[in-house]
Amino acid sequence: MEPLKVTIFQAYIFWENVDKNLSNLALKLSNLREKTDLIILPEMFNTGFTNNVEKCAEPADGKTMQWLFHMSQSLNCVIAGSLIITEDGKYFNRFVWMSPDGTYVKYDKRHLFAMAKEDLYFTAGRERIIVNIRGWNICPMICYDIRFPVWSRNIGGAYDLLIYTANWPDKRSAHWRTLIPARAIENQAFVIGVNRVGHDGNDIYYSGGSMCISPLGDVVYYKPEDEDLYTFTIHPKDLHEARKSFPFLQDADSFTID
Repeated sequence: MEPLKVTIFQAYIFWENVDKNLSNLALKLSNLREKTDLIILPEMFNTGFTNNVEKCAEPADGKTMQWLFHMSQSLNCVIAGSLIITEDGKYFNRFVWMSPDGTYVKYDKRHLFAMAKEDLYFTAGRERIIVNIRGWNICPMICYDIRFPVWSRNIGGAYDLLIYTANWPDKRSAHWRTLIPARAIENQAFVIGVNRVGHDGNDIYYSGGSMCISPLGDVVYYKPEDEDLYTFTIHPKDLHEARKSFPFLQDADSFTID
């Protein structure tokens, strides 16, 4: 297990404009001046959070997936974020973990945000996934998933880093700032939340607040407001020391999820 260099892109997202978003993201990412292992983008980074699936959904080999592969290959790192994918007549809010060789792993958002009618347009995922990079086991989730601690429970220390990619509105930013540290402390893992900024087409304002929290609840990175492209490193020794000094995961309750 080696130190992991992570780049967060707290991006402004142009409403339902795939071409403009991909162009803006590519331009900003081209300004990276140091090697990184992993770039994390917000939820629905190419459209903003929308239920307009007929306009915004793409097939699994569509434009945005091709863009992810090209950027991952050119920057020689993993790029991850969620987008709307259509498959077998269904729509998914899908997290994609794209590697430079073109292979990818997917996670479909389990908890669909019924308050915004996401559940009426999308099909919920059923499986949690773990991916690995530089010896780190990483569990990706999407936005509303953060409110459900059972789904993210780190049973047996299965993961070392938990990621939430999101479009989390400013009016509930206090919840965001509370839940991310809670998930880190209760699961003895690093947690990274990547949010967007700006207004969307429904005049909902997003104030960022992307962050990385250590297993002990310490702030590694935090950025309210404004677009931000920032790279930092997380270290395995901090993870191991936290679990060694306070090994409560071994006393956690066992359960199954329906």
